Amino acid sequence: MNEKEIKILIFSLNGEYYATNIMEIERILGFEEPTVLPDAPDFVEGVINYEGSILPVVSLSKRFNLPSKIDNKDSKIIVVKQEENKIGIIVDIVSEVRDVNTKDIENPPEIATTISKRYIKGLIKIDKKILIFLNLGSILTEEEKQLIV
Repeated sequence: MNEKEIKILIFSLNGEYYATNIMEIERILGFEEPTVLPDAPDFVEGVINYEGSILPVVSLSKRFNLPSKIDNKDSKIIVVKQEENKIGIIVDIVSEVRDVNTKDIENPPEIATTISKRYIKGLIKIDKKILIFLNLGSILTEEEKQLIV
């Protein structure tokens, strides 16, 4: 098996560490209060103006059924590219970009549900921490994308 390095962005949510491939990310924005959309799924915080376009903003903690922070002022919005669509994903802290060897990425455990398997690519062990390696591009199902994009 040939080993290769990929660049990952490490961020945290509710005290847990997550990572995603930097190639999925277009930009990291400071938090701004989204405009709430009526009848949107509850994990959709609303929309913001991003480079003259409407960007749907999703709360990752609500998406994962985790408690979410009340105070978002230090949060960041990660702009994720999904084919021609983009979505913003709110995370608590963006910590760093680093290289990781693909051999250090393990498959998700069998206990992962089918839903979480859709967006968990694997687990990465770094510095005695375990990062959950997410596929942010598949955080929303096709149906959910239709609802908000």
